[in-house]
Amino acid sequence: MTDRALLPTGLEDVLPIDAQHEASVVDHLMHTFASMGYDRVKPPLIEFEDNLLQGSGAAISAQTFRVMDPVSQRMLGIRPDMTVQVERIATTRLINAPRPLRLSYAGQVLRVKGSQLRPERQFTQTGIELIGSDAHAADCEIILLAHEALSKAGVKNLSVDLGLPALVPAICEDLNMDQQTREDLRMALDRKDAASVKALGGVAANLFAQLLDSAGPASHAIAMLKKLDLGGKAKELRERLINVYDLVKSQAPALSITIDASENRGYEYHTGVAYTYYAKGARGELGRGGRYVAGSGEAATGFTVFVDSLMRALEKPDTPEKVFLPFATPSQEGARLRADGHIIVNGLQEVPDEQAEGLRMGCSHIFLNGNIVALSR
Repeated sequence: MTDRALLPTGLEDVLPIDAQHEASVVDHLMHTFASMGYDRVKPPLIEFEDNLLQGSGAAISAQTFRVMDPVSQRMLGIRPDMTVQVERIATTRLINAPRPLRLSYAGQVLRVKGSQLRPERQFTQTGIELIGSDAHAADCEIILLAHEALSKAGVKNLSVDLGLPALVPAICEDLNMDQQTREDLRMALDRKDAASVKALGGVAANLFAQLLDSAGPASHAIAMLKKLDLGGKAKELRERLINVYDLVKSQAPALSITIDASENRGYEYHTGVAYTYYAKGARGELGRGGRYVAGSGEAATGFTVFVDSLMRALEKPDTPEKVFLPFATPSQEGARLRADGHIIVNGLQEVPDEQAEGLRMGCSHIFLNGNIVALSR
């Protein structure tokens, strides 16, 4: 039994009551998404590797399990992320659907390895994609819908961190920075290593030092970003971030917002404003998303909820009340109780002590003489 219970690193069995709680939370998320017109799609767990890893899918190549398909003799990839699959559906099967296209999804993903903050390799993802609109309102809709869904699921003390992953590459391009310097800079920024940034010298050192210092509460970050001497694509990106922030703040003034325009890790294929949700006291990100270019060349934005992280941010569920029905209780009585919202557990044979049997089966009540009676230990 010990050997059979042993699972590979990063995989786990989800037991009662947690499995039911997670399913209920996912249902709440999907209901919230549907209420805003996001239609659900269901991509397969595994598909051709070259299709899965096209375009933005290249960013998840290192996290993808590969297997050989004995039918087609082609390599298959087990999805490590559902976003790229929804993008594929939108740009192939639904290419002629009216834009902007709103899609939602939920399902399991499997990754080659976990991380320090998320050691799990298999977990549930849910999310939304809005494809075919470059409007600031599209980013705002995604940010606010993610906030609403997480709040309704029961998360408290939510905050969203806005980022601009494409800003640093755009500045490097404007400064004609060589590839090695870009790589060194990227590493220094990811580590928040101010000393290494300043070691660049010249205009670049001052500019990126200010960018690093701008990270923090939104009001501070916006004021700092406005002072940066930017041009071309970098300036456009900054203005987009400011416009999205202003729109979100006008519609949700109480929402806690921070900004880190230098962050890039995990956003390699994002082209505009990115968003990450956190909850005070919860480990890791609850979800992340942002603007990208779909395989068809369309502007798109979306958000993914990491359900494993979300479950850690929620209070543990209460044990549900169950009613024990002694052996030979008419089935009509059980049907009536279930119709009234009760959970029943049928006795399958006569026992000397029905109340003791109800307690043994984990029930809180017993059905006796037409009445529901509480059980006491």
